[in-house]
Amino acid sequence: MIILYLLLPLSLLFVLVIGVSLWWAVFNGQYDDTDNAGAAILRDDDSGPTVRG
Repeated sequence: MIILYLLLPLSLLFVLVIGVSLWWAVFNGQYDDTDNAGAAILRDDDSGPTVRG
């Protein structure tokens, strides 16, 4: 029973940290341009390094 007095505040703190980090990500532009980030892998140049000699 005594463990509940430790787990309840820890879980509430954990939820608060997740909420604050999500709020920060949304309002600082982390999700502004998701289309370009998803298409960037398709535009990746896989030709490898160029050897200059």
